[in-house]
Formats: sequence, C-alpha cells, structure tokens
Amino acid sequence: MTGGTVRRIVCRMTLDRDQLRRTDLTDVNDIDAILAVTNTDVDEAIHAVRDNAEAIFTWDYEKGARPALNKLYEKAKNSQWNGETDLDWSIEVDPTKWFAGGSTDPRFGPEGYLATMPGSPVKNWDDEQWTQLANESLTWRMSQFLHGEQGALLCTAKIVETVPWIDAKYYAATQVMDEARHVEVFAKYLDTKVGDSYPINTHLKLLLDDIIEDSRWDMTYLGMQIMVEGLALAAFGFMYQLTEEPLLKKLLRYVMADEARHVAFGVLSLQEYYAGLSQSEIRERQEFAFEAAVRMRDRFLQQEVWERMGVPVKPLVRGLVDIPQEENVFQQILFSKIVPNCKKLGLLDAGDAWLRRRFEELGVIQFEDWVDTGAEYEEFDAVGQDREAAASS
Repeated sequence: MTGGTVRRIVCRMTLDRDQLRRTDLTDVNDIDAILAVTNTDVDEAIHAVRDNAEAIFTWDYEKGARPALNKLYEKAKNSQWNGETDLDWSIEVDPTKWFAGGSTDPRFGPEGYLATMPGSPVKNWDDEQWTQLANESLTWRMSQFLHGEQGALLCTAKIVETVPWIDAKYYAATQVMDEARHVEVFAKYLDTKVGDSYPINTHLKLLLDDIIEDSRWDMTYLGMQIMVEGLALAAFGFMYQLTEEPLLKKLLRYVMADEARHVAFGVLSLQEYYAGLSQSEIRERQEFAFEAAVRMRDRFLQQEVWERMGVPVKPLVRGLVDIPQEENVFQQILFSKIVPNCKKLGLLDAGDAWLRRRFEELGVIQFEDWVDTGAEYEEFDAVGQDREAAASS
C-alpha cells in the first residue's frame, strides 16, 4: 500500500440517503435493515456534507466564567504530544502477533463464538483462515478508528464555530489539534505498520453525516463528544488491555488521555445546557442518542470483513447480533462510558425513562452507575505521568 492510501478512501451508498435513515427503531435487530446499505465506491477522494449551523461570535471574553471548562482547557494545553517524536516508529510490527502474549489462536471474542453456531459458515475453518480473520478484523477496526477521528476533527471545528461560550471555544480549539494528531497517527500506523486499510463503514458514515448536518450546537456535542468519543474511549481501553504490541500500546494510551478530556468536555457542557431544556427537547436528544448507539452497534458487525473473506454476510451478522449478552463482553464494554455519561446528563430517566428502556433492550444498562468521564478524566493523564517519570529518573 502506497503512502496516503488510507487517507484517500471514502465511500458512497447504493441508495438515496433519506432512504437509509433508520427512523423506525422498534426492532434494532432487523438484519435486513442493518444490511440494507453497502459501500460501492472506494475511489472518491472527497465527501461533502452540508453544514447547516451558524458561526457564533461572542463578545464576552471572560476566561474562567465556567471554571470546570477552564480547568479542562488548562489541562489540555499542558497535555499536548507530538505523534512523530513521542512515539517510536522504528518499532517493527507483526500484525499476526498483535494479540496479548503473541497468541496465534484468534478463536476468541465474538468472532470465535460464531464457530459454535449450527451451520455457521466459519465452523470448519482452519488455523490459516482464523489467522486471516484476526488480521482483517484488526485492520478493519483500526480503519474505522481513523475515519471516526476525522469525523471528530470536523465536528470539533464546528463546535468552535457554534458554541456560544468563550471557555468552550477555547477548549474545543485544543481538541481540534488533538483530533488532527489522532488522524495522523492512526493513518501512519495503518500505512507503515499494517500495510492495508478498509473504507469507512456505512453506519459510521451516516452517523457522522447526521451529527455534522444538524444545526444545533448541543447535538454536535451529544453525537460526537458523548456517543462517538465515549464509545471510542471504551474501545481503545479494551484494545489497550488486549495488545502487547509496544507501539500500538503507547499510541492507544496517549490517544485515550486525549479522548477522556473530550468526553468530559461534552459532559461538563451539556449538563449545564440540558438543565434548561423542555421535556420535548430532551426527548429528541434521547432519541438521537439511541439512534447513535444503534448505528455504532451495527458498525461493529464488520460486514466489510466478511465480504472480503468471501463468506456469507447475513448469517454471520445475524450470529453476532444474537450472541448472548454474557458471551459478548466486547460489545457490552463499548457502552461502559456512554451509559453513565447519559445518566449524568439526565437523559436516562427524563420523562418516562425512554432511553433507559432502550439501553435495557441493547443489554448495556448495567453500566449506569459506573463513574462518568467528567469525574475521571484526570486519571487518564498519560502525557503528564510520563513527563513526571522522566523528570524523576
């Protein structure tokens, strides 16, 4: 793969965009609805989305009027890192040894469970096929993280424009730099260490488009800072625990430190704003959060991997959706940051507790009492920890 290849990949959908919105989410496990769209063109270099928001100036320059946001801003200024010099890109990476302990047995997690299904297309796979699946899954997940980080880059630039508070504009500007750095390091890792990539998953792409198209600044916060970044923080943490590949491990540790601040930014900002919304406005945010959660769940069904592997997609996606909750730790843990943060914002139980019931249907409500990111982000200060250790050595 030549340099820059992963940055060229963009997709189109086979159907008109309005036809693709899952406005009826009464059956979140409708496999036909999940598979209704596919990527057909991976050669486009540009994807345009109409941004309907107004750019807002504020003449109130009082720094620190919102102390929690000001504290976050000061933290962000002191926690910047350089992807070129703070990561050791000379490390040789063997993607087949990415898993903990250099394990060569990829039959674990949701994909491994598929082999136990009666009549499963992967039931009789040999070691070579399972190893290929492990490598493809890694490449696919890293690719979706890359595309999601570019989505965060655009959304945070939009927040700088649209949020009315100067403290929030200051902090969002630091996040723009963070997201540019994340796009840079994930693209470089895929390009120079993995040597392959995947196009953006359709469900992720539609979600990012929805977030960018909405004219309301708080919806950008909710969609990106709480939902997308919250899931990413949990996913990065899961991968960090799983891998012993040193370059990826440090990359993830540093990215997680940034992501924790980003999610906290959403929690601290929206908690104040949502306190003044009407019940009907809150219900609209609940529905948006749930649709975002479903899209992100559907994204991790990795239908593009099954297509590349040349196996029937529908039964495998069906199998992943139907995995018993106790067997699908990965999918559950993805929501470990989203659910408590939604609770902190008052979205779980507002009105008739509509969002609580939806999260119960997804099997993720057990995370509601986990610590919210607005209270824990300082624990992720990898850059500060490393600088302190270097200074004392």
